Amino acid sequence: MKILRSIHSLNPAIGGPLESIKQSSLALAGRGHQVEIVCLDSPGAPWLRDFAVPVHAFGGRGSYGYTPRLVPWLQDRHRDFDAVIVHGLWLYNGFAVWRALRGTSTPYFVFPHGMLDPWFKRAYPVKHLKKVLYWLAIEHRLVRDAAAVLFTSEEERRLARGSFSPYQCNEAVVNYGTAAPDVDFTLARNDFLNAFPNLRDKRILLFLGRLHEKKGCDLLIEAFAQMADVAKGFPARARETARGGGCAPQTLRLVLAGPGANEQYLASLKNAAAKSGAPVTFTGMLSGTLKWGAFAAAEAFILPSHQENFGIAIAEALACGLPVLISNKVNIWREIEQERAGYVENDDLAGTTRLLERWLATMEQDRQAMRANARHCFAVHFEISRATDSLLSILQKFVPPK
Repeated sequence: MKILRSIHSLNPAIGGPLESIKQSSLALAGRGHQVEIVCLDSPGAPWLRDFAVPVHAFGGRGSYGYTPRLVPWLQDRHRDFDAVIVHGLWLYNGFAVWRALRGTSTPYFVFPHGMLDPWFKRAYPVKHLKKVLYWLAIEHRLVRDAAAVLFTSEEERRLARGSFSPYQCNEAVVNYGTAAPDVDFTLARNDFLNAFPNLRDKRILLFLGRLHEKKGCDLLIEAFAQMADVAKGFPARARETARGGGCAPQTLRLVLAGPGANEQYLASLKNAAAKSGAPVTFTGMLSGTLKWGAFAAAEAFILPSHQENFGIAIAEALACGLPVLISNKVNIWREIEQERAGYVENDDLAGTTRLLERWLATMEQDRQAMRANARHCFAVHFEISRATDSLLSILQKFVPPK
């Protein structure tokens, strides 16, 4: 099968589904399928060098990514592909696919990647009004005419129905995931701790991803600050927890690894951490060995997000055997809870504090069991070969035989 994937940008600093797209494309290629990607990055963008599969970059204008060259290229090339997959909404890469492929025999599929979640309507009401107009004019046609709209969880599919009208599409839920890392975790851990020596011999709770307000980073810092007072040590409640056999809180450190969504928000987080006096380390964006070293050095992964369609970093943490402490606004929270691979609470200050308290109260033998559960959860739900099987089964239903 020949597959074309359409995405706005492959810039890893944006986060989102990029790692899964890369790993999925490699898995498809490994099974003999041909995969190419079309994007709106500048052709000279450094992250496109030596990409895993062929990439066609069109250098779109502005944040929307408009370029007059994309539709003619798609109209000329779509017969070369059995299926086209659009990743994301609200950007020109999707509209161009709809314009070029409507009325043709080439089926296209759409991954919304959580962009139909009603949280955005509540959080950004002014932006939502603009999106309503765009939905009525363009975007509802993109999802309506797709062979299938692909959701990465039942939760995402359920939530998507409540944001825009008219809403009409052929829905399908597919497995989603990534590949387990092929690294020497001992070396990676040492590399990470050499880069951040203040974390050596400390217990680490890891947040890894783009530092964005939707991910509850401010709540995490506030909750962590409530649990720790640098000058006085941890409060009596936490000290009693430690004596009960849980994590020794005096050595606990919070690591926020990732780029800021914008400089203003990043500065506000750093200011909040500094004012609290809590032991918080900002590492900036980590990649390669340093990223896997952060996972290897941590004892748990934490993400109290207000909205998270999937959370590829959660799957990566599970692959590394890390229990995950997440909110119930992460759409895969049911799988985590079902497999006992972590803890789930509400996406507010009380819930985030409760995540920390529950982890501190967890006995060592229970933490070990949760690490085994984390690896099992990844293997059963999020390993890339399962995700590839699921995607192919959907594509093959709509791709006409040759």
